[in-house]
Amino acid sequence: MNVEILHIEQLPQVAQTLLSTFPDERFFAFFGKMGVGKTALIKELCAELGVEDNVCSPTFAIVNEYSDRHNAPVYHFDFYRMKSQAEAYDIGYEEYFYSGNYCFTEWTEKIEDLLPKHYVRVEITETNGKRHLSANIIDK
Repeated sequence: MNVEILHIEQLPQVAQTLLSTFPDERFFAFFGKMGVGKTALIKELCAELGVEDNVCSPTFAIVNEYSDRHNAPVYHFDFYRMKSQAEAYDIGYEEYFYSGNYCFTEWTEKIEDLLPKHYVRVEITETNGKRHLSANIIDK
């Protein structure tokens, strides 16, 4: 999947397209520089899933848990402040990653070798005010 994002108003449609392109996937690993829109898109993905909680980056908590329209958990990770992978072990990342529930990770490059063998890699880049999103299934 490849999408060019010109306006923030496109994000709800991008979220809908991402979820419908990968309807059976639950693990989405986001990659991109600071300020490129990872959190904004995850907010829209959560809205599309029926999350009514305040979706915000879990920078200090590492993980936030929300509930979708079916009252199932949705996990949102931000590994930006993580100093070592030991912190991922400390929060019990495996229980989240392999739960079968939606997981959205930001600053994934800090824990890339801990990712499941199968996931959706979402890369967002920005050039001259335009954002480009590419999403592909990864099978390690």
